[in-house]
Amino acid sequence: MIHQYKLNGYNIVLDVFSGSVHLVDEVAYDLIKAIDCGEDKQAACARIAKEYDLPIEELTDCLSDIEELTAAKKLFTNDPYAGYAFDFKNRHNSIKALCLHVAHTCNLNCEYCFAGQGKFHGKSALMSFETGKRALDFLIENSGTHKNLEVDFFGGEPLMNWEVVKQLVLYARSVEKDAGKNFRFTLTTNGVGIDDDVIDFCNKEMYNVVLSLDGRKEIHDSKRVDLQGRGSYDLIVPKFKKLVESRGGKGYYMRGTFTHANPDFTKDLFHMADLGFTELSMEPVVCDPSMPYALTDEDLPTLFEHYEILAKEMLKRKKEGRPFTFYHYMLDLSHGPCIYKRISGCGSGTEYFAVTPSGDLYPCHQFVGEEEYRMGDIWQGVTNTEKANEFKHCNVYAKKECDDCWAKLYCSGGCAANAYHATGSVNGAYEYGCKLFKKRIECAIMMKAAESAEEN
Repeated sequence: MIHQYKLNGYNIVLDVFSGSVHLVDEVAYDLIKAIDCGEDKQAACARIAKEYDLPIEELTDCLSDIEELTAAKKLFTNDPYAGYAFDFKNRHNSIKALCLHVAHTCNLNCEYCFAGQGKFHGKSALMSFETGKRALDFLIENSGTHKNLEVDFFGGEPLMNWEVVKQLVLYARSVEKDAGKNFRFTLTTNGVGIDDDVIDFCNKEMYNVVLSLDGRKEIHDSKRVDLQGRGSYDLIVPKFKKLVESRGGKGYYMRGTFTHANPDFTKDLFHMADLGFTELSMEPVVCDPSMPYALTDEDLPTLFEHYEILAKEMLKRKKEGRPFTFYHYMLDLSHGPCIYKRISGCGSGTEYFAVTPSGDLYPCHQFVGEEEYRMGDIWQGVTNTEKANEFKHCNVYAKKECDDCWAKLYCSGGCAANAYHATGSVNGAYEYGCKLFKKRIECAIMMKAAESAEEN
């Protein structure tokens, strides 16, 4: 399978199963397309030579190059993975990451919050130290040969239970050596509760800090408001600046959400970059399509345009010596994810679980509150064997919609939670998200192509 497209002056050919990316001229681009469409090779050479007014020998030479790449399994490569997909995932039965919901409450009242303003459609709750401690023990006990264990302190707003967060980190540090493990902690926060104590502790103990900012003040303040309806931009931005500066500009990223109100989301990303933040992410809102802030089909052309604007501006700023990172454009074409990750994705429901304040287990934070997806708890472990098996069989080859998709080994079938909420099945496909993902990957590959062309 191949995928061809033109972007920013480059003719790009992606060989899906080998991962090879080729930059070609117009003639080679058209000849590859003809071969992919099943046209007779010699007839295609003759037709294209006539169209470009070229000697037939040039097309013959081009065809020879294409056949050499095909023989080297860098073009028109067959799928070598389909027969192994389910076996790959069944081999991975140990847990390596937990999302600890230390607070099912929040000091903001964000309109688009998937978690029901932090309560996950239930009652407000804080995780006790005893429950959190048991969660960490559960992770150690079920981590198998994994040495590096990931824990994300999440909410709601985790800083509303900050003392317990600190106690849990100190407990983990006290047991990790004897257990032969290494904990890496992440804090995801809206920033309202950041103070010097939070900054100092995060700099000492948090591998990463995720900071929620939607960009321009008017955009951010239209959705991310406090309980009195006041925007939070002026309160949190100075705190974010102080925290990021104290971390040397590393070990963090800004995570925003764009909605129907700002399909021109690049303006928000550039605003954050101009504030001095260089590690950026901007996610499309996922919600009931009837909501006024839901993205629409009419937004798609604008979104596609702005993904391209973003890629070109990132290349420009890199040349100017003021680069920034965009999470969805982070792509390693040479040493990217292993084939297991490419097929299976994030590991939700198998290697990764969310833990509620009461100790219940869910496949990930976006399933919390969906009672049928309660997987068990941190005392008895995973007891919902029906759903456990569902996630064991959740991979890109289990999704019929992915069969002919050129991007499937980059998205790994997409987010299981988004698929479930859109289609009722974790093995469905969230079509709107697929369209955006494919555009992002095209832009990311183009950026790599541009950097390679610049080097050569």
